[in-house]
Amino acid sequence: MMEKNAKIYVAGHRGLVGSSILRALDRAGYKNVVYRTHKELDLTNFEAVKNFFDRERPEYVFLAAAKVGGIWANKTHKAEFIYENLQIQNSVIKNAYDYGVKKLLFLGSSCIYPRMCPQPIKEEYLLSGYLEETNDAYAIAKISGLMMCRAFRQQYGVDYISAMPTNLYGYNDNFDLESSHVLPALMRKIHDAKENNVPEVTVWGTGSPLREFLFVDDLADALVFLMNEYSGEEHVNVGTGTDVSIKELAQLICKVVGYKGKLVFDTSKPDGTPKKLLDVSKINSLGWKAAVSLEEGIRKTYEWYLQEYKK
Repeated sequence: MMEKNAKIYVAGHRGLVGSSILRALDRAGYKNVVYRTHKELDLTNFEAVKNFFDRERPEYVFLAAAKVGGIWANKTHKAEFIYENLQIQNSVIKNAYDYGVKKLLFLGSSCIYPRMCPQPIKEEYLLSGYLEETNDAYAIAKISGLMMCRAFRQQYGVDYISAMPTNLYGYNDNFDLESSHVLPALMRKIHDAKENNVPEVTVWGTGSPLREFLFVDDLADALVFLMNEYSGEEHVNVGTGTDVSIKELAQLICKVVGYKGKLVFDTSKPDGTPKKLLDVSKINSLGWKAAVSLEEGIRKTYEWYLQEYKK
């Protein structure tokens, strides 16, 4: 268990996941939390990260910092995705070891599993097949981070664990249409269409791919739970255990936003992986389950978008 007064470093605290971890830690009574903005600390700079660890000496680390994006960003900026993520991981994990961090939690992503994985995806399916081509650079970087944690654990006996979240959404999400993931991108497009009385909204692909979506505050609660309750070598899937088609997702967002127009599917655009559903029996057996339904989470996210994002 993390001591309530322990110094905890959250890397990537301004992002979707990192900001949610800050909220979860605060709810759980952890007040001695340190973090830095990208301007204050460039995590791709090993020496800068070394100086930070030397000065702050955190006892626990949540490694939520990463370069992330949707299918278009992953496909067109592969060099940046693999280089920056490898640099971040190398800097934080190695310095965590050098400066005696008690425990580190590394965040992977469900997209690192093979494209044609059996469903639902079990933890042991990692590296059992070919990756999805549109995001293979990002996936390889994340697999490297997971393997780095495992290697340090095996060689040095350190307590480094990894969590594999499914598709995330929620407060502080990225709604930029060129770099965002599917749910916030659809929310932005559908909201704008409603505001501007546009009669139809174009959705990429056929609408048939199946995806699982986890509200980010559920993830953060799961990560604090794992940091306190889990010390295994194998990574742990974190999700809801249920999925919806992209078409159903778009229709649900229309319902929440109040958009009455038509959805048009552009089949010239890529669908990505046909189905991606995590097997979450492992984390459920440990005692954690997701609490927020997809419709409730979308409503919470849209309320945040209306109140905060426009600022």
